[in-house]
Amino acid sequence: MTDLDFVQKCANGDSQSWDEFLKRYSRLIYKYIRSVLSSKSSLSFIQDHADDLFQELFTSLIQDDYRKLRSFKGKNSCSLASWLRQVAVNFTLDYLRKSRPMLSLDAENEEGSTLKDVLTDGSFSIPELLNQEEMLKSLEECVGELNNKSKLVIELNINQGLRLEFLKDLFRVSRPAIDMQKSRIMDKLRECFRSKGFKLDFQGEYVY
Repeated sequence: MTDLDFVQKCANGDSQSWDEFLKRYSRLIYKYIRSVLSSKSSLSFIQDHADDLFQELFTSLIQDDYRKLRSFKGKNSCSLASWLRQVAVNFTLDYLRKSRPMLSLDAENEEGSTLKDVLTDGSFSIPELLNQEEMLKSLEECVGELNNKSKLVIELNINQGLRLEFLKDLFRVSRPAIDMQKSRIMDKLRECFRSKGFKLDFQGEYVY
């Protein structure tokens, strides 16, 4: 039986298949949820939220006549386990994004640094008339010019504190590729800052 056939039997109400689904994949899904939470959160946060997220995810799979589970198509040789991994990771990241504002310049990561701290590490000069409020507005405008994927990399690595080693697996790229991607994003932000009157000597801070 293929994964697609198995999913269709589950979604069509076959109790034996659903029991098998729970046996095969419930621990796997829970593991992925905890993995994302542990990359960002304290032990107490994980304990408080992992079980709730697990239940909410399973509810989302079966509600509306298993609509979400039925969306599995097995395209490009994607296995059900791989698909559920992505669903669990995305579901947990969505929860974390709702918990903290996306790309907040003043939100602290685990090291106590903010996006503003990382991007303006003290080695910049600006015109005297450019006050703090104008500086923040310029930073927000530069971040706003990034594409959605670049914003997500910055949010997850800096705001959410997820390590690049974890992000390479999430985006399914090599470690050099994710390093290069972040480097290019920072170069683009630095150039944007220069165009707005900043002079940055930014070397980059990575969360490994």
